[in-house]
Amino acid sequence: MLDVVEIEAVGGMGGRGAVSFRREKYVPRGGPDGGRGGRGGDVIVQANAQLNTLRRYRRQRIFRAEAGAPGGTNNRRGRAGASLILQLPVGAVVSRVKPDGLEQLVDLREHGESVLAAWGGDGGYGNTWFKSSTNRAPRVAQRGGEGERLRLRIELRVLADIGIVGLPNAGKSSLLRLLSSARPRVAAYPFTTLEPHLGVVETGWDEVVVADLPGLIEGAAEGAGLGHDFLRHASRTRVLLHLIDGSSEDPVAARETINRELAAYSAELAATPQIVAINKADLPEVQERRAALETAFGDAPTLFCSALSGDGAEAVVEACVDRLQEVRAEDAETPPPPPTLRPKPDRRRFTIEQLRDRAFRVHGAGVEHFVAMMDLEDEQGLAETYRWLERRGVAAALQRAGAQPGDRVAIGRSALTWEWER
Repeated sequence: MLDVVEIEAVGGMGGRGAVSFRREKYVPRGGPDGGRGGRGGDVIVQANAQLNTLRRYRRQRIFRAEAGAPGGTNNRRGRAGASLILQLPVGAVVSRVKPDGLEQLVDLREHGESVLAAWGGDGGYGNTWFKSSTNRAPRVAQRGGEGERLRLRIELRVLADIGIVGLPNAGKSSLLRLLSSARPRVAAYPFTTLEPHLGVVETGWDEVVVADLPGLIEGAAEGAGLGHDFLRHASRTRVLLHLIDGSSEDPVAARETINRELAAYSAELAATPQIVAINKADLPEVQERRAALETAFGDAPTLFCSALSGDGAEAVVEACVDRLQEVRAEDAETPPPPPTLRPKPDRRRFTIEQLRDRAFRVHGAGVEHFVAMMDLEDEQGLAETYRWLERRGVAAALQRAGAQPGDRVAIGRSALTWEWER
């Protein structure tokens, strides 16, 4: 199962603003009427219960929303780009990859749950926006803004009511085959199961989803064996069925090994309700040790079953379902978390940094965004940029910081020779 992928989500480019003038009969000087470009589409991730793998994302790694259309004449705004919806299985955890680690954006637990992952770029202003009392016929318009680009890590974690855990060859797959119509591979060697398998078990009027999770070994929390893959999926189950091979050399040590790895991975996983069952109870050597095993596991109710013959399996299922109903009742009393929101950053704030003598940098999302959309090579575009910086107070702030005509001022990825003087 492909359960971890990294992709790039790129919002659509905004459309370019139009340079246009009203031309009608008997209206020789109608003035500018260039419309604004359309906004680029957003990238949205959404849970879809009909999907169960991340296979679609195996080959394609860059997903870009549609760009906005350019502005038109008569102040017509360009068409907005269509948003791109990335369909993910329920149980996917989407995180932003940052230099200092991961920032979780959303945990998709319900069908239809979604979050906006990457904003689309703003449409550029047409020349109508630049009209003023001193510039009645501007011939400048903005480029479209670039869409947000994020690197996303998607982890698929199996969502199951009951997760069967245990050391390799404890009989987890055999038990799942017995209880449901799932057909995981069964063989007499360790690590036969390399990926989770799900089965639906009917219990009266209810149905529960049971997951056969890959076996783990000592050191799994540090990544040994299938450790991280196993523990990632185990963390999403609501009740753990801890299956122990009753014919093993030391069943008590086997139980302690599993619990130790659960605790080392996370305290939340260690606190997951757990039912202990001794498998292979049909073997003579296990029957002989039954009383000793009951005493050894006296701190928790211990059940005996045989995944081969089915003896005791019904009692194991009933115990798991009873505990699951208690967990569901507790969850019903807990208020749901608030919806996931990703507000845009505040673009009004900015700061001035002096890099060295006669060199400055302006930091601020709004300032950087506006300047990036302007054509600084065009004389009118540069003049409009200076006027906008003056209206926003950036020019005065640079002057207070010591900037003089001829100094270098960097704003985002643009740099200009400062020419403004009050």
